This record gives sequence, structure tokens and C-alpha cells, in this order.
Amino acid sequence: MMSDRVRQILSWYESDNPGTLANLRRMLGTGTLADTGKFVILPVDQGFEHGPARSFAPNPVGYNPHYHFELALEAGCNAYAAPLGFIEAGARHFAGELPLILKLNNNESLYGSKNPCQAITASIDHALRLGCAAIGFTIYPGSAHAQQQYEQLNSLAEEAKSAGLVVVVWSYPRGEGLSKDGETAIDVCAYAAQIAAQLGAHIIKVKPPTDFIEQAEAKKVFEKQQIPIKTLADRIRHCVQSAFDGRRIVIFSGGATKDEAAVFDEIRGIRDGGGFGSIIGRNAFQRPRKDAVAMLKRIMSIYAGKE
Repeated sequence: MMSDRVRQILSWYESDNPGTLANLRRMLGTGTLADTGKFVILPVDQGFEHGPARSFAPNPVGYNPHYHFELALEAGCNAYAAPLGFIEAGARHFAGELPLILKLNNNESLYGSKNPCQAITASIDHALRLGCAAIGFTIYPGSAHAQQQYEQLNSLAEEAKSAGLVVVVWSYPRGEGLSKDGETAIDVCAYAAQIAAQLGAHIIKVKPPTDFIEQAEAKKVFEKQQIPIKTLADRIRHCVQSAFDGRRIVIFSGGATKDEAAVFDEIRGIRDGGGFGSIIGRNAFQRPRKDAVAMLKRIMSIYAGKE
């Protein structure tokens, strides 16, 4: 039976067809956090983004695409996200075992740019053929190419929703107009969440924000309105509020590998601020399998309010 919390979350998506709502329900109803309204998703697009050695050498079994399906299943994740090649390499073997998110655009790090732009590397037809529940798409608010990315997402999201798929948006501010600190500034991360919501995302992924404020005009408002940003929980709360007053699912990236104590402290801050969960990649698959499963299960326990 569907929980009241899941029923409430589904009620926020007022324009979506039964197929999309069924896939969102499937994601909400899978894994250790099923029916809690919380998410822990395993994303493995780093091989494309950073290269194989930087991604998988710390835990070489990760070179095998099947490993990531197995890790997501054993840990009890809500879903597994990856580019076309990794999904294709395990789609039949693991068909129907957990919801899949096909990452439709990707970037490589061989050519550096102050204004990043990802290439479209898969299609809605690929997602349907592979039995995916959702598509994933990265936008870079602040990039000189952002408008092009918004237009691409608009077209792909319309097609995905018509086909009954969920739309997951990675909203990562980057570009020559932003400082390095500005990429994770509270005003910028909240703005990124709002942009993704306005572009029609069902699930929005942003980075955990710092208490730095990038924009001078935003700083005036934060100070005048006394918006709380001192703690991580305060900042998470503001990001969630910025996504239609919490009526869109906002989850937070895990970032580069760090020690477990730092990971768990961050998860508590996300939970306490009303975040819907995490999308944990390198902090999971770069650890030995036993350690990764234990860490992911503890993250889920924290989100479930058990510790």
C-alpha cells in the first residue's frame, strides 16, 4: 500500500501522466528507503567525466559495469544512474531489478573550458528500449552555453514525459561569470534548484551549499530578510524552499571521496534541512564493496531517522 508521504509527493506533479507517476512511484518504492519519501541513488557517470583510472583504479572491480548494478542492489538504493554504455552493458542481466536512470548528456575532461557544455549521448528511445524509469540531464547555470542546454532539456523533457519517464536534472552552476567559491554558494545553489524546477524537473540534483554568497544583489536580500544560512541544515532548507516551496524533490551530490565521518555529518545536515536524499557516486564505488555497502546502509539509516 502506498504511504501517505509518497501519495503527497506524487500529488505535487499535477501535469504528469500515469506512466510518469508510476515510474516516480517505482523509484520512491524501491530499496531500503521504500515509501519513506527519501532517496539514495548510485550514479556512475564518472568514467566518462573523469576517465577510467581516476574513477575506478581505487577499487578496480568498478571497471566492470555489472559491479555497479550489484552494488546498488545490495545496498538497497532507490535507483542507479549511468550513461548509455554502462546501462547497456547490464540492462538485460539486471532487467526489472531496480529503476534505471539513463544519463542523456555527458562531458569529458580532456578539453578544459571555462564555460562547460555536455554533449547529448543518448536518446529517449534508448531509455525506453532499456527499460529505464527516468532520464538524467546536466545543465550548467552560469555557463555561456546555458541557454542552449535549457533548450535541449526542454525538448528532451517534453518527449520523456510524453513517454512516461521521470526527468532528473543535475543543476551544477559553472562558468566564467562565477568564482570557484560561487559554484557552491548558497544563493547560486538555490538559484540552480529554482532553474531546474522551472525547466520541468521531477527530481533536482544540486551540490550541498556553503555559506558563501556570490551575488551582491542576492547578499543584500539575504541580509535584509535575515535568511538563515549559518548551518548546513539551514542552507539545505533554503534550497528545498527554492524548488517550489519543497514541492519538487531535491537531492544532493556526494562529491569527491571523503572520510566516512564527514559523509555522515553531511547526510545529517541534509536530513535535518528537509532534503529528500543523496546521489552518492565516488564516495561509494571507490571504496571496497563491503565498506561501500555498509556506508550506504548507514546513510539510509540516517535518512530514515534511526540515528
